[in-house]
Amino acid sequence: MPMEMVSLRFYGGVGEIGGNKILLEDGDTRVWLDFGQSFSSGSEYYTDWLKPRGVNGLGDYLEFDLVPKVKGLYSKEMLEGSNLCYEEPAFDGVFLSHAHFDHVNHIGFIDPAIPVYLGAGTKLFVKAMEETGPTRYGEHPYRTFRTGHRIRLNDTEFEPIHVDHSIPGAYGFIIHTSEGSIVYTGDLRVHGPKHQMTEEFFEAAAYVEPIAMITEGTRMEVKSKRRNLSEAHVLQGVKEVCAEASREEKSILYTHGPRDMDRLRTFHSAAESCGRSMVVNTKTAYLLSRLVEDEHLDLPDPAIDDLVSVYYKRKKSGGYDDRDYYLWERPFMGKMVTSEELREKPGDFIVSLDFSSFTELIDIRPEPGSHFIYSMSEPFGEEDIEAQVLQNWLSHFGLKYHQLHASGHISRPELTEAIRAIKPARLFPVHTENPWMFGDIHGNVVQPVVGEAYML
Repeated sequence: MPMEMVSLRFYGGVGEIGGNKILLEDGDTRVWLDFGQSFSSGSEYYTDWLKPRGVNGLGDYLEFDLVPKVKGLYSKEMLEGSNLCYEEPAFDGVFLSHAHFDHVNHIGFIDPAIPVYLGAGTKLFVKAMEETGPTRYGEHPYRTFRTGHRIRLNDTEFEPIHVDHSIPGAYGFIIHTSEGSIVYTGDLRVHGPKHQMTEEFFEAAAYVEPIAMITEGTRMEVKSKRRNLSEAHVLQGVKEVCAEASREEKSILYTHGPRDMDRLRTFHSAAESCGRSMVVNTKTAYLLSRLVEDEHLDLPDPAIDDLVSVYYKRKKSGGYDDRDYYLWERPFMGKMVTSEELREKPGDFIVSLDFSSFTELIDIRPEPGSHFIYSMSEPFGEEDIEAQVLQNWLSHFGLKYHQLHASGHISRPELTEAIRAIKPARLFPVHTENPWMFGDIHGNVVQPVVGEAYML
């Protein structure tokens, strides 16, 4: 009998943060680990105002090698008009680590006959994102898992184990192959509110003595640009801003990652502590209404939680006629808060306002000296246009700026400690701009090259 071979090929997440697309082959088993959209790939040809055409399927993406040119992977519909011919599905599935777009967004290109394996919480995110936005993830067979489950495909067994990240329902994987076990971290951290989950994953990873470890390295930096705050630090900082604003009877506005539910809990707790109502947008309200279906997530239900109100923008009628809103927006109209109320009662609310909705400030018109909490990754350099536009809006309305954020990713010292404890035979860094830095941690580091096969 021919000897079975195990190999890895990396088509995304190579020398960049995000865009993970990793192909694992073990004998007859062919499986993808994540299939996300890159943050930076294609930036030479596309920008905010110039994007690949949806009407051309994958044609625009394949033109510039923005997705792998692999046969038997994509749907017939997506390949129409492209230079890649359709072939019957040649893969056993895609395993998603979590629901951030740089790990899931391109599964909509994949042949719908190919199963997608994902955590129960991740499926709720995916469905909510489809129902409230333009992205379509495809009619795949969706097969959910939780920690403790094992999924066998031919002779390969996949063991998902929960990890802590800046989105609920995140997993790492231990993959038991014909040549030994492979560890894939996905994205994770050990300074978050559920750090024990990541610690359990690391313990299990060390126990199997892996032949290979595929690890994220987002914060593998020569000099860290981030403040190393925990979620508890963020909560304390938000409470301090709330106390100051309450003394002054001023407004509080904030923004954070739309899928960061730990951060949403933080602002919910801060609102309760200072006697204000937390105001979220309709998309967040709908997302929460889906996520509360999973009792493991322990999130506020916008339909019944007295602390949660929902902000409604003025629509076509110039007012708030329910016929002007999407069907998914209408169930929360009983919790409606308008710009007029926010303007008249600045001390009653703490208001979520994402950057794309800053034009609402013109209607809300917070008093000068009101507070804005930027609870996302630290802004980029001074030349970053978006950061400058943000500051222009804050300056125009005289808002005080506060930056409070706990990273969703493990720090360099913590990752170093984990790798040395796990002791993989080979180490493959992904999701990092500095794969070369792992050479200081491990004696057998492979810096992946896009599309190249690595036999294990």
